[in-house]
Amino acid sequence: MKQFRHNIIRAGLDALYFTGAYHVLRPIFSGIGAILMLHNVRPPRDDAFQPNRHLEVTPEFLRATLRHLRAQDIDIITMDELHRRLTTRAFGRRFACITLDDGYRDNRDCALPVFEEFQAPFTVYVASDFAQGAGRLWWITLERLIASTDTIEVQIGDAEIRLDAQTPDAKQDAFDRMHALLRGLPGGDDLTRMMSTLCARYGIDDTAASRELCLSWDELRAFAGHPLVTIGAHTITHCILSNQREALALHELSISRARIEANLGREVAHLAYPYGDRAAAGPREYDLARRAGFKTAVTTRPGMLFPGFADHLTALPRVSLNGNYQDDRILPVLTSGAATAMWNGFRRVDAA
Repeated sequence: MKQFRHNIIRAGLDALYFTGAYHVLRPIFSGIGAILMLHNVRPPRDDAFQPNRHLEVTPEFLRATLRHLRAQDIDIITMDELHRRLTTRAFGRRFACITLDDGYRDNRDCALPVFEEFQAPFTVYVASDFAQGAGRLWWITLERLIASTDTIEVQIGDAEIRLDAQTPDAKQDAFDRMHALLRGLPGGDDLTRMMSTLCARYGIDDTAASRELCLSWDELRAFAGHPLVTIGAHTITHCILSNQREALALHELSISRARIEANLGREVAHLAYPYGDRAAAGPREYDLARRAGFKTAVTTRPGMLFPGFADHLTALPRVSLNGNYQDDRILPVLTSGAATAMWNGFRRVDAA
């Protein structure tokens, strides 16, 4: 099913490009700017089983993206400058902000040299437990678990589910089913408990990935001092905020901010909601972000920025640089706003 969805998205992007429709739609739907979303930036892997491939782009594709933005005379700005332009309604020039979620070490090792080539600022949203080395990158741990076995057995209520994982295709199917199951659990701690049970059964350390892949506090202190880098917050545990009681969700937001500020010695004014889709963050979370003192907060809802977002600074959409679609010809389609306009039913502002 996911592959079918990827094929449909690819076909839509290609259609917008080859028909030239994005040229026609650009003046209407490109808006005043965009916030681009990435996670990992690193050289490509050749593993047959890569269920998190969509979260990875290569340094070469990041370079192509920045080159495209410069060629289009689009200002690459900080989130502080975005906040200024929205609140003062300074819409004279189109702009882009580059954001990276979770705080991966490759953001420093592989992405930073590319940003330096273009003198382009960027924001990294850090989950404080990941920096502490105690966080749970459960989607990566799930990939490692499935890669290491031929069968997945999991208890859901009174039912025992057994999934084949002998081939790369079977592993992908098992990952998709488990990912959907885990994301769909209703309780705030259900996902963590189920992953802990699975990891114990299969001998996997469910916090190892954060220590291996994410910047530590010591590394972040040096990284945050770079003039191109802004550090934002991404909660404490990278939980689904909408599944948490209001008091706990506010705690995740305010304490993550306080911990990052205490460890790095600098203000943290910007937030990215974990998962960030309609199911994970909505009007309650937008209000909590304001109450926690954030100037801006970004979702993963696809969309360009329009002047109306000046009234919705904690509900900002982003444009994903998806690892499944690393093709230079997609870049003008993305920055035209054509693809996100179609996705959003041609609504400009969706903050409900």
